[in-house]
Amino acid sequence: MAKTKKRKTGTDKLTHLDESGAARMVDVSAKPVSPRRAVASAEVRMAPETLTLILDEKVPKGDVFSVARIAGIQAAKRASDLIPLCHPLPLEAVEVRLEAQPPDRILITASTTVQARTGVEMEAMTAASVAALTIYDMCKAVDRGIVIGSIRLEEKSGGRSGTWRRGG
Repeated sequence: MAKTKKRKTGTDKLTHLDESGAARMVDVSAKPVSPRRAVASAEVRMAPETLTLILDEKVPKGDVFSVARIAGIQAAKRASDLIPLCHPLPLEAVEVRLEAQPPDRILITASTTVQARTGVEMEAMTAASVAALTIYDMCKAVDRGIVIGSIRLEEKSGGRSGTWRRGG
């Protein structure tokens, strides 16, 4: 078995590393179960004509908003399958909202809720990301220049660290 070298990290807050510097899943078994919530967002920019096609439901692959919403919900439920050190969580609610912002943008907001020992930030961010990727997939035949960006946590609540909000 290969020996892992201890790496200097510059911080003691890297909880996904063991004392030798190897990746590990954090042990949350001693933490109390508490309500947790997270909200993440992403934006999708495209040609104005593409947004018009989406809003008029004339994209050849179908209803872009409905499919992206379902994809985001499914992705939140599978976050631990996609992100190696992410804990599987029994999600209680996932909401994915898509808002057209003419002339050329869709804002995606995903929220996740759970009663658990660890937070649901990764589930919310995965939902927003996959909803954005789904918009690209459904529209790529008409606009290969679509840009996905600004995937970020907007807020989280619950757990020992309490509430955090972007910008405040």
